[in-house]
Amino acid sequence: MIEGTETSGITGWAIHLMELMGAPGAGLAIALENLFPPLPSEVILPLAGFTAARGELDLLAVIVWTTLGSVAGALALYAVGALVGRDRTRALVERLPLVKVADFDRTEAWFARHGTKAVFFGRMIPIFRSLISIPAGVQRMSPPVFLAYTTLGSLIWNTVFVLAGYRLGEHWHRVEEYVGVYSKGVLAAVALLLVVFLAQRIASARRTRDRI
Repeated sequence: MIEGTETSGITGWAIHLMELMGAPGAGLAIALENLFPPLPSEVILPLAGFTAARGELDLLAVIVWTTLGSVAGALALYAVGALVGRDRTRALVERLPLVKVADFDRTEAWFARHGTKAVFFGRMIPIFRSLISIPAGVQRMSPPVFLAYTTLGSLIWNTVFVLAGYRLGEHWHRVEEYVGVYSKGVLAAVALLLVVFLAQRIASARRTRDRI
């Protein structure tokens, strides 16, 4: 399908799906990417855009199908969160070391105020793109509202990456390099916040123990 392009690994898998199914194959790949985050959209989407630039796929169809795939994957994770539910999640939090039920309550209150923004912008942040659907399901966010913000956020993310691949042509793989820096920045920020949180909790536990 794409001469000179590496056909092993994730790239080869995505190429195979697009060869087999066309634009819906790109949509299926993105749906699976939502369910299995290690599958990178920053590879699949630009590759689909490059394929469209070669005339082998329709550009609009690629954007539509990949957005449908994103929404389908998000809805599946929303359903997982809804099945687990608030009570089970709260009970699980109670069993976690260094995590307090009050943390869950604060997070729940925050999500009640900012959930729509979290769902919308979360669709454009690596790692959180998939995970944000689960708390939305746990909190039983209105399905039409969840669907609307998920669709809009996914449409923006997918369009940017598909068009990047379309414009870059044979250099479509550069998108992955740039996004890799962004993803590492997000991971570093999350890791730093986690370390700060754990350090604060450990210090608090020691102070409590010393007072006893």
